[in-house]
Amino acid sequence: MRNERRIFLEKIIFSPDGEEPVEFYCLEQTVIGAKTYLLVTDEEDGDGEALILRDDSDIKDEQALYAIVDDDLELEAVAGVFRKLLAEDDIDLDI
Repeated sequence: MRNERRIFLEKIIFSPDGEEPVEFYCLEQTVIGAKTYLLVTDEEDGDGEALILRDDSDIKDEQALYAIVDDDLELEAVAGVFRKLLAEDDIDLDI
């Protein structure tokens, strides 16, 4: 018998300043260097666009403040962690 991890996708709403809110599904979460990162996609099933969001919130903030990770070095490092986490579920991550 093989242990299988099930992925339950939680829907989150990302509201960029001055733009319409966008819904994403959270695939995975990890903490690196005291920063929380979310791997999100725009599709609940199948192939979708994936982004990595970094939690830039302060303890005093009432709502979470996320930024899209766009620095190439940070993006590759965090994507590598997510690739390892998702490999257990046979999910390929192409960021």
